[in-house]
Amino acid sequence: MATPKVADTKPKKAELEEGKNYAWCACGESKNQPFCDGSHKTTAFTPVVFKAEKTETKNMCMCKQSATPMFCDGTHNRL
Repeated sequence: MATPKVADTKPKKAELEEGKNYAWCACGESKNQPFCDGSHKTTAFTPVVFKAEKTETKNMCMCKQSATPMFCDGTHNRL
């Protein structure tokens, strides 16, 4: 199984807008972290597409190891 690239060892805050669709980078290669820019096309990964349930600031996973993709669960503290 392929391992994603660790984009950072701390989460990144993102302003999410209710009802808007987002594509979270799962491969770690995107230059638009934490969101997908299509870089995954050369990897075994696909982005995680989701719709924001409400307008809020969320801590997005940047280590790509979270058990709750696309949001940070603190896994980066164990890397």
